[in-house]
Amino acid sequence: MTWTTSMTPKPMLLLTCFVLPTTVVAQADDAAYCRQLGDLAIRYTASTGGQARPMLDTTAFAAIADCNKGNTAAGIPVLEKKLRNNGLTLPKR
Repeated sequence: MTWTTSMTPKPMLLLTCFVLPTTVVAQADDAAYCRQLGDLAIRYTASTGGQARPMLDTTAFAAIADCNKGNTAAGIPVLEKKLRNNGLTLPKR
């Protein structure tokens, strides 16, 4: 007998139906959390320098860029550390 896609075991199909949406929701939640951390970093850790616009250090700038590219796994820990080091309480995740 040859295996075809119509013969996919039902438990595997059910598992896929539950895992995929959960993964998508988690990624969306991470992206929103990453944006929130970036906004807080800009608001509370950036210096205005002489140009009256917020200037971030290169680490925070790179972390926000990672968040914007969807690389939340790289951006979130850096931004969390930056905010904690500045005495800020992190938002709920």
